Amino acid sequence: MAALRERLTIPVLAFGGILMAVMQTVVVPLLPDLPRLTGASAGAVSWMVTATLLAGAVLTPVLGRAGDMYGKRRVLLMALGMMTVGSLMCALTSDIGVLIVARALQGAAAAVVPLSISILRDELPPERTGSAVALMSSTVGIGAALGLPLAALVVQYANWHVMFWATTALGAFGLALAWWAVRESPVREPGRFDTLGALGLAAGLACLLLAVSQGGTWGWTSPRILGLFAACAVVLTLWWRQQLRTERPLVDLKLAARPGVALPHIAALLTGFAFYGNSLVTAQLVQAPKATGYGLGLSIVATGLCLLPGGVTMLLLSPVSARISAARGPRVTLALGTAIIASGYVLRIADSRDLWMIIVGATVCSIGTTFAYSALPTLILRAVPAGQTASANGVNVLMRTIGQAVCSAAVAAVLVHHTSLVTGAPVPTLHGYLLAFVMAGTVALVACAAALSIPTDPASRATPRTGRRTGAPRDEALEGA
Repeated sequence: MAALRERLTIPVLAFGGILMAVMQTVVVPLLPDLPRLTGASAGAVSWMVTATLLAGAVLTPVLGRAGDMYGKRRVLLMALGMMTVGSLMCALTSDIGVLIVARALQGAAAAVVPLSISILRDELPPERTGSAVALMSSTVGIGAALGLPLAALVVQYANWHVMFWATTALGAFGLALAWWAVRESPVREPGRFDTLGALGLAAGLACLLLAVSQGGTWGWTSPRILGLFAACAVVLTLWWRQQLRTERPLVDLKLAARPGVALPHIAALLTGFAFYGNSLVTAQLVQAPKATGYGLGLSIVATGLCLLPGGVTMLLLSPVSARISAARGPRVTLALGTAIIASGYVLRIADSRDLWMIIVGATVCSIGTTFAYSALPTLILRAVPAGQTASANGVNVLMRTIGQAVCSAAVAAVLVHHTSLVTGAPVPTLHGYLLAFVMAGTVALVACAAALSIPTDPASRATPRTGRRTGAPRDEALEGA
């Protein structure tokens, strides 16, 4: 039985990562109908997405640090439990206030991926670490590609609450599997949890992401948005000083400032921006009315199916990305991935009218994302002590989240300024979409440059469980994973 649980550790953790991505995307097909279904305004309904984003961004580094200190399995089960409870609440109510709180609870699942990656580093032999981490990183795209068409099918043919009953059942199943198959990691970093640091980071991130996500709605020069940006700057400055003075900080800023850690974080932010532009723009482009001259007028179900090949490709190519990292190093894999993302946008710019070319371009972007996302956690694992892997990967995921939020705001700003009237309603022009592709592709090239700037020999640490000593042997083990 113990051997079976050990063999199932990787697929169980991957299933949890897919669930996390599914939970984030299932609400998308509902958004146009939720004002009618809940009796709430469109602005209130938008908070069902914003609340998940904010909660995920705030809780990911906090839960990652808690996992390093109190046990990664324990915190992983807590995150999956919060996700499942949130889904159950959505299934039981139509009250917009309760729905927003429930979606915030589901945001805690964003910590599942960094916690799982840290568990894999602690538990697996070196020769299996690379492929397992690559698969875990790919679950973000796989779950998003699967969640959208499945949710659209449920919404189209059944009561919308059925979708949340289904995700509740899946969440409970994933929680039970994790409780049974995943054992607690012995790698801990004891100390007192930095509560003040957690509150400061939460407040600063909440101000930043709220301003970025609501700027288009409230107005970028409105007093509320400017006040949020100012508050973010003040709070994060005070938080930074507090972290440098704390003996056991929530985020080790001295470690994070090292090039081997800081540059992967910068690359994660840029890659998150470049990746998100693909799915965000593709979904709007193919659903645009045929009267625009470029739109295909596809349903949300058909839109999800257009993105599905990218998710399948990410699943199939995750072992390939691990082999490239083993042969050439994760730095090369990250640079290659971001370059492929940029080439995907070149295809999108060349032809965004034919469905088959749209699918090919989107899939190429997904291939690049697979390589980039699989390399980022490996770079972090090589550069930080074993006792800080969950918190450091949590920060890396946070940077990707911020990149996605900034991309969403930037794409919205571009499309708003490039519209034309179609049957009396303003619709983004094809030129606006192409500009969005140019912007995302340029960011991908900047991410490639950041990847190539990462030192080739970052400091690394061994995992105490295996008895490996610190230093070069751990580097060689991960290189050969």
